[in-house]
Amino acid sequence: MTTKPLTGAEYLDSLRDEREVYLYGEQVKDVTTHVAFRNPARMVARLYDALHDPAQQDVLTARTDGGGDGFTHRFFTTPHSAEDLVADQRAIAAWSRLHYGFMGRSPDYKAAFLGTLGANADFYEPYADNARRWYRESQQRVLYWNHAIVHPPVDRNRPIDEVSDVFVHVERETDAGLVVSGAKVVATGSALTHYNFIAHFGLPVKDQRFALVATIPMNAVGMKLICRPSYSAAAAVMGSPFDYPLSSRLDENDTILVLDKVLIPWENVFIYGNVAKVQMFGGQSGMIERATFHGCIRLAVKFEFIAGLVVKALEINGTDGFRGVQTRLGEILAWRNLFWGLADAAARNPVPWKNGAVLPNPAYGMAYRWFSQLGYARIREIVQQDVASGLIYVNSSTDDFANPQVRPYLDKYLRGSNGASSVERVKVMKLLWDAIGSEFGSRHELYERNYSGNHENTRVELLFGQLANGDIRDYKSFVDTCLAEYDLSGWTVPDLSSFDSLHRAALDGLSGL
Repeated sequence: MTTKPLTGAEYLDSLRDEREVYLYGEQVKDVTTHVAFRNPARMVARLYDALHDPAQQDVLTARTDGGGDGFTHRFFTTPHSAEDLVADQRAIAAWSRLHYGFMGRSPDYKAAFLGTLGANADFYEPYADNARRWYRESQQRVLYWNHAIVHPPVDRNRPIDEVSDVFVHVERETDAGLVVSGAKVVATGSALTHYNFIAHFGLPVKDQRFALVATIPMNAVGMKLICRPSYSAAAAVMGSPFDYPLSSRLDENDTILVLDKVLIPWENVFIYGNVAKVQMFGGQSGMIERATFHGCIRLAVKFEFIAGLVVKALEINGTDGFRGVQTRLGEILAWRNLFWGLADAAARNPVPWKNGAVLPNPAYGMAYRWFSQLGYARIREIVQQDVASGLIYVNSSTDDFANPQVRPYLDKYLRGSNGASSVERVKVMKLLWDAIGSEFGSRHELYERNYSGNHENTRVELLFGQLANGDIRDYKSFVDTCLAEYDLSGWTVPDLSSFDSLHRAALDGLSGL
């Protein structure tokens, strides 16, 4: 059977179902036409169309290995070598460039999990066949999954089983499947996906009702998405694409995911009732290693975009030749290089995994998680510091340029340096503001700081990971090697001399003073 990924048009058509998405007090009838989701959906459609573009297929696609005789996005397949991971890296970067690095939950993000299910199916026994089936099906159509794995910030000081009125849990088992209720935070971008992946991350699970890893179609009866304010809708109301060039088309609306007695069929279950296995999921699924790999590549692309944008803004301000400004621009480039280097290292130094598969090296992924929380905030600080008032020395909207009473003043006083017109200058500054200063831009800092774990977990997990794999033991042993080479009597190794006679002579000289 020959299979192909969805085209952009097919992807849009697949979203026209009975999903319950609520925004500003109303249910969204069609996410493909609603002002809050219409343009973001088209940006995702671009990704699907790119898979069918002969000019991009060599980088983006590979033959399916989960059954069928078609092609898929490379990251949906199982890598078996460093060469495979380097190819995955290029495919992730190519898709990221189509959204300038601002789409954190593009379809290949959840391939971090889906691409593991073939090699690691046995981990999910007695639901291993479900893993194998989803590995095949997600590849064949490049299905768009998202996830909601964190408990809401409600009563987190209490045991999970004491917060069953809020946290996702199984209410009862039936012949058809599991009936599940509760909420998750936050189902970023889920309004435009096909399935949502449900698991637990963070708090320990003791009650088997909460021991659940499964997937739910977005049109499941009882699933509801309650959206935060829409930056895309606000952009359409308050301005134009010229005024809000990113938020008007790349807002991945973060939603409260509510499950109200949702039936999850048995064929959509990966883990249920096995408390120990749910606790092992983060360390055994391979998802974390691959998700950090994806995130590191996407962030490197995003920093490339921001770096280029900052250069243009500094040139327009006429400050690109100032030495202090140049040093901080160099810092932005260093952050970009750091994340590219980490992604390269993770790909080119893979770790062996299950059934001949390999994973990106987690040491570099863990470092990415930590540095990303510092880097994004630092780059925003540099932009605010060095572009400064240039970010807000702009007119209100494109309508001002159409006003003959105002336009002459704009052309005179808002022009840029080096011959840049007022329109050119304002266009760059509004793009930069939308990237780092608008509500959309501020939300991106919050996302990059927290989406892969809170600021303490990223550090503690890095420590625990290296304790578990023996690295810390090896580091201590390295120090012990040095310590063993000397003692109170001097060197303990035969090739070094303590020059005892010189030392004694010096002491004798001091005693004669």
